[in-house]
Amino acid sequence: MAVSPPVFHKESGRRKVGKERLHGSIAHQLGVAITSGRHKPGDILSNEIEFSERLKVSRGAYREAVRILAAKGLVESRPRVGTRVTEMIRWNLLDPDVLAWFFEAEPAREVVEGLFELRMIVEPAAAALAALRRTEEQVEVMRAALNDMERLTLKTEAGQAADRDFHQAVLAATCNPPLASLASTIGAGVRWTTFYKGRKRKLPADPMPEHWAVFDAIAAGDADGAREAMQVLVANALSQTAEALGDR
Repeated sequence: MAVSPPVFHKESGRRKVGKERLHGSIAHQLGVAITSGRHKPGDILSNEIEFSERLKVSRGAYREAVRILAAKGLVESRPRVGTRVTEMIRWNLLDPDVLAWFFEAEPAREVVEGLFELRMIVEPAAAALAALRRTEEQVEVMRAALNDMERLTLKTEAGQAADRDFHQAVLAATCNPPLASLASTIGAGVRWTTFYKGRKRKLPADPMPEHWAVFDAIAAGDADGAREAMQVLVANALSQTAEALGDR
């Protein structure tokens, strides 16, 4: 089934949109249309001539946007067939951009719950390793992130960024490169689920005690305590998000 492109808005107040910004904007809007289900697996996107003429953008910008989506697994292009939306199983769901596109609309329950399952597998084990391997400098990075989070609160974008920084710092403190490479994914998951809960008015009254419990255990070198504290933190975040999903 062929589908029309989403409405594309160039930036107002600017005479010229940079090439990188333009194809990034096209990829973003197509990505949101795909992850939200407006473009379903098997759908054929408009060809580059139709797309570029309709939206008054260059064919090159559209082709580059499609390359971005293809690299993330959302589409595939074939001669004489066109650009087809792929099945979700082929999407790179660990890509921070793909996660952001999901949460821009109403994310699929299976994606949200799967993200928390991933966090529950990774983060408690990472906290335990961090307790054994962290440096004093890494402890101070975590402390600074939590101080910012406490001061700014999760109601602000800066406070949410501090929350993300804390979770990423825990992964970095494992001193395990493959684990640390998940930092951007875990950080994006923390950010977007917090954003989603806030949009549904399900933010916890005070998330700090759970976070400080993780920090205290890591700082004390208590691996078992760090694992248990992180399990509690992630489980409570999942419970709050489940309530938000139930409001839909």
